[in-house]
Amino acid sequence: MITICPTLTAETITEYRRQMTMLEAIAGRIHIDMMDGRFTPTQSPTLDQISWPKHLVSDIHLMYQQPELYIDEIKALKPNLVVFHYEAEVNHLNFIKALKSSGIKAGLAILAPTRVEQVSFLLPELDHILIFGGHLGYQGGEADLSLTAKVRQLKQTGLSFEVAWDGGINDQNARQLIEAGVDVLNVGSFIHKADNPHDAYAKLEALIVD
Repeated sequence: MITICPTLTAETITEYRRQMTMLEAIAGRIHIDMMDGRFTPTQSPTLDQISWPKHLVSDIHLMYQQPELYIDEIKALKPNLVVFHYEAEVNHLNFIKALKSSGIKAGLAILAPTRVEQVSFLLPELDHILIFGGHLGYQGGEADLSLTAKVRQLKQTGLSFEVAWDGGINDQNARQLIEAGVDVLNVGSFIHKADNPHDAYAKLEALIVD
């Protein structure tokens, strides 16, 4: 199943709440960017400040340098999925185990320079893997479609994780990403900067062909 999953990227709790109010009206699943100001140049509200309506399926993209330090806060929030970075300072397998033991799906994000071969030992443990081609801590930018080669590599493993994409998705390239094998399209500025975010979301939804 292909899913359009809008992203929420905010540096203040006021902006977080504004975006949440907008997104909960148009989508059933959202992707919340959490930034620590170390792994990223920007900083979001903290994990103990955020929340979301119970009817939303909420994924957390944890752009933290040391994600294991925040496992208790994550468990308290009970998101659907936590995506952390391969490039972070983390014992990957231990963190995956900690998430799954709390009923939270485990996802891994890889930056553009990271090769699929580097993360192959983790793939059987994952529920989700995110090809990240954007700018850490910001929305906007252009999609680097050369990274779809990684999507195809991941699909060839035959494993059952979702493959997601984050970075520059719009109505001109979404179809190409879907055809490459992307299951979850994390969309930021195309929705947030639209005159009518609901219509922008609907336009992407119309491109989905199961």
